[in-house]
Amino acid sequence: MSAPWWIAVAAYVLGSIPFGLLIVKATRGKDIRAVGSGNIGAANVTRNAGLAAGALTLLLDTGKGYLAVWLAAHSTDSNGRWMMAAAVAAVIGHIFPVWLGFKGGKGVATTFGVFLPIVPYAVLGGVAFWILVVLFWRYSSLGSMVAMAALPVLVYLFYAPHHAPPDYVLWGTILVSVLVLWKHRGNMRRILAGEESRLGSRR
Repeated sequence: MSAPWWIAVAAYVLGSIPFGLLIVKATRGKDIRAVGSGNIGAANVTRNAGLAAGALTLLLDTGKGYLAVWLAAHSTDSNGRWMMAAAVAAVIGHIFPVWLGFKGGKGVATTFGVFLPIVPYAVLGGVAFWILVVLFWRYSSLGSMVAMAALPVLVYLFYAPHHAPPDYVLWGTILVSVLVLWKHRGNMRRILAGEESRLGSRR
């Protein structure tokens, strides 16, 4: 295997670190997959283990995505193809971690993390969408879905203003967005049924 391929492998391994699971296990002695929604992400951690644990999960899940792409950039002289490969691999690692039987989180924080060094303004736009949706409807999951649906458009607009991004950036972004939206299909069903937990509430 040539050296650059190890970048994608390393990005997958970084992305697959289940910080939410580890933090709740260390602080509360329980498996976050067995409480609340069963998700290992920051929203479920916050709801069931407290704000500090949730904030740390959010920070680390975002940070591992950023680190994966940063390492790719510094190992390949900022080669865009390898940065996008690392971005996709890190998100796949979070959603399908080998350590948890390929059943991981939903990938929102990690997605924001991987795009921070690639298209920071697109990430800011996605966060703005999330905040607006949560302020009006108090559904964190709905805010995440809206942000992920908007991400390809935001990347198209901000990657290189007045120029279309390279195909590998656009299609890589669409792949990540579709994966994260697919992981939220249960949330959408619960929202439509009126069973989804709102931000600030407990199951």
